[in-house]
Amino acid sequence: MSDQSTELNLAEIEARLSHSNIAALPHTKVSHFLESCIEKMGQFVSWIWLFLMLLIVGNALMRYFFNTTFVALEELQWHLYAVGFMLGLSYCFIHDGHVRVDALAEHWSMKRRVWIEVFGISLLLLPFCFVMFNYALPFVERSYRLNEVSPSFDGLPMRWVLKSFILIALALLIMAAVSRWLRCVAFLNGASTSRPSLD
Repeated sequence: MSDQSTELNLAEIEARLSHSNIAALPHTKVSHFLESCIEKMGQFVSWIWLFLMLLIVGNALMRYFFNTTFVALEELQWHLYAVGFMLGLSYCFIHDGHVRVDALAEHWSMKRRVWIEVFGISLLLLPFCFVMFNYALPFVERSYRLNEVSPSFDGLPMRWVLKSFILIALALLIMAAVSRWLRCVAFLNGASTSRPSLD
């Protein structure tokens, strides 16, 4: 069995278990491109969790067996957690892994669900992302300009790098929201559910 068919089967199983309607939404060329970028970023970022686990175990071993700690490694721990969580938001969204009120939605028609999705993305998610991006930009810019460092002795330098991930995470979430919005509109316009060719 090829890798592609395995991925499709896993996605279908995941959708059925979560009562997700994402598989019924058709793709457009733009949505397929956006979700491919987010998918690749999500797969790359998933390695953070392995590194984070090893870092936590290493810090614990140093603390209990050698009675020593490194502030920079302790800080790196929560920095990596923050980065993994923020960058995982868009991946979670395109896989429909976020919390929904399924007790209500499972009784609605597909068309009604899609209309609610369109209004939710247009009136709530995208405006929230743009407002947060607008506030985060000067926050990150100031940190970069001041070359902000950790207030702790022997802490991590260049704190602006961590803060920059706020902007990256919001940009990815905007991409995910735009992709879902395009897929919903395509569904309402009667497009087929087959994936478009990117050629």
